[in-house]
Amino acid sequence: MMRSVKHTIILLASAALLVSLAGCDSPKPKTDAQLGLNPQQASGRQVFQAYCSSCHHAYSSAGSTGPSLKRLFRKKYLPTGLPANDRFVLQTITGGRGMMPGFGGTLSEQQISDLLAYLHTL
Repeated sequence: MMRSVKHTIILLASAALLVSLAGCDSPKPKTDAQLGLNPQQASGRQVFQAYCSSCHHAYSSAGSTGPSLKRLFRKKYLPTGLPANDRFVLQTITGGRGMMPGFGGTLSEQQISDLLAYLHTL
C-alpha cells in the first residue's frame, strides 16, 4: 500500500511539472537594437556567438563549460583572479587560459576589438 501511495505522488508531481513546463517558451534573444548596441558592439556580438557562446553565457549567470561573462567588466576581478580590464581580457582571448583555447591566430584584430566592445556591454 505504501509503495502505491509513493508511486501516485511521484506520478502527480511529474504530471504537474509537465503541465507547468508546457506553457513555457524560451525567451527570444533580444535584437542588437533592443540591446542598444552600436555597429562595433553588434559585430562583436556576432563574434561572441560564433566563437564564445558554446562555452560562455553572455546574459546569464547560469553555469556553462566556462564562466559566465555577465557583468564581466563590472567586476573587480576575472575568475582567474586577474583584474577585470581590457589588458587581461584581451590576453585571455588571444592566448587562452586553462581549458580555454587562444583565439589570437583565429580572430582578426578588428574581430577582437569588436568582441571587447561587446563584452563591455554585458
